Amino acid sequence: MPQTLTGRFETRREAELAIERLVQQESLDRQSISVLPVGKDNSAGTQISGSDQPDAHAGSREREDAALRGPVQVSVSFPEGRAEAVRQALQESGARDLSAR
Repeated sequence: MPQTLTGRFETRREAELAIERLVQQESLDRQSISVLPVGKDNSAGTQISGSDQPDAHAGSREREDAALRGPVQVSVSFPEGRAEAVRQALQESGARDLSAR
């Protein structure tokens, strides 16, 4: 019977890195992973990261329109016997508040 682990990430980048690790290193199907904002509004997390950060060009600055409206939630369904590997991948990528179903 499939199990599900859910974690919250402060940035969309952390969530994306967790997903890539789960797919590439743990061989999970990308369709078994969902990404949602924790609240009702779209969100890129709670901290500036990735393309919202200033780049190396002179005069660049943080985007002022980044949707920083709350954490990003990642839920992963996986077969029995994979819980520890999934938990480790999520935690090492920055997940907080892990919960299982």
